[in-house]
Amino acid sequence: MPTCFDKTKNLKRKSINTLQINIGYKCNLTCEHCHFQAGPLRTEQMSWAVMQDILKFTQENNISNIDITGGAPELNPFIKDFIKELKLINSIKNINLRTNLVILNAPEYSEFPEFFAKNSIELTASLPCYLEENVDKQRGNEVFKNSVKAIKKLNSLGYGQENTSLQLNMVYNPRGAKLPPDQQDLEKAYKKYLKSEYNIIFNNLYTITNLPIGRFKDELTLQNSIEEYENLLKSSFNPNNLGNLMCLSQLSVDWQGKLYDCDFNQALGLAVPTDNPYIDKVKLTDIKDLPVIFYEHCYACCAGNGSSCTGSLTST
Repeated sequence: MPTCFDKTKNLKRKSINTLQINIGYKCNLTCEHCHFQAGPLRTEQMSWAVMQDILKFTQENNISNIDITGGAPELNPFIKDFIKELKLINSIKNINLRTNLVILNAPEYSEFPEFFAKNSIELTASLPCYLEENVDKQRGNEVFKNSVKAIKKLNSLGYGQENTSLQLNMVYNPRGAKLPPDQQDLEKAYKKYLKSEYNIIFNNLYTITNLPIGRFKDELTLQNSIEEYENLLKSSFNPNNLGNLMCLSQLSVDWQGKLYDCDFNQALGLAVPTDNPYIDKVKLTDIKDLPVIFYEHCYACCAGNGSSCTGSLTST
């Protein structure tokens, strides 16, 4: 077995091209695999002042990709204005927003699909299985049915269609102490089943390995399988994934403007190791060559085919 930590000692950032922005931990769902333990009772929400700091940082550093996440990003009262301002920055080539789909059915948020389509926002949606029973066990009662309803709405606006540029991606998370299956094979199964059973389509499927943190760690602990899962991650360590890790070209920003190597380190409070790691204080040149933080949970990103917020890092 490789000496894992020896291979991760010198991981350093490359050029930063992606800013992943968590604009709040408040969510309308309480999913069992959520590493932030997001839910309706969370109150953390990004202010407009922090969003202005992010806009300035993005423009000054020629950031090309924006990835907006939460919680449910739609719940932040400034999200539409934020997106409109991001669209004015010339360096930005793509804006992705991570939606749980269900919220798009709520009357007070029903205008978001049209807003996203009008602004050419790429959408990445959680759909951890194509079977209704499995999704509802992981995310809550009737979540699958409401997700299908939202996807139909998005498809009607052009999302996932071949003749448009509106990208719609799905995210698969496994249940229990196991790694995701092959991404390409699973994508084919998803597309075939969802098209035949519900007449819905999408562009890409991303398989994301659950990290042993947050609610997923609590679940594994209750099942007495946390040690088994951590050993699986270590024994599946694949050094070929190290050069493709998202933390090498991406920064994560929390609702207060604090910077992290990734969304998972953010959940654990492991900020970028600099004296004042806030987006209005940091210069990109100051942190470019800092080593990324690599702890036990990071083995999830290196295991098997690897895992990032855009799916597998290597193919079988």
